[in-house]
Amino acid sequence: MESERILLRPWRDDDAPVLYRFASDPDVGPRAGWAAHTSVDESREVIRTVFMNPTTWAIVLKSNNLPIGAMGYGPSCDCGLPAFDDEPTVGYWVAKPYWGLGICTEALRMMIDHVRRTADMRSFVSGHFVDNPASCRVMEKCGFVPTGDICTSPTLAIGSDRPIRVLRLWL
Repeated sequence: MESERILLRPWRDDDAPVLYRFASDPDVGPRAGWAAHTSVDESREVIRTVFMNPTTWAIVLKSNNLPIGAMGYGPSCDCGLPAFDDEPTVGYWVAKPYWGLGICTEALRMMIDHVRRTADMRSFVSGHFVDNPASCRVMEKCGFVPTGDICTSPTLAIGSDRPIRVLRLWL
């Protein structure tokens, strides 16, 4: 998937050093519920175990060919979100130097368009910590609407006691 500024492509092992550079920032992971990475080896393991699937992509800035974030969806996890049966959960993040540039919104729109063309799904569910309104704006710009649910997620590495606002997109 490709736009004028970014492309979504599968993660590769050789992305580990750049992933570590951005995912080790203590301001990035905790906003999404995961701890900052502590080594290139940890980032490589995340690529191999979390990102290595057909519905998770690196967000690559075309101007420098760097993977600057991740976008994806998957089977509803045991993360406390009130998902319907077989409803995928959407997740994304982008490196701090690229916050506020509309990159996550652009990537999420591309992924949604891709799913509408290639898959038979009825909806996505997602959520954001209530103290991360930027993530909410990304979802709302892409058509997600609040469900009215607020929950917590005991399985998150960071922020398991922070309230999460739930949103859903009907495809």
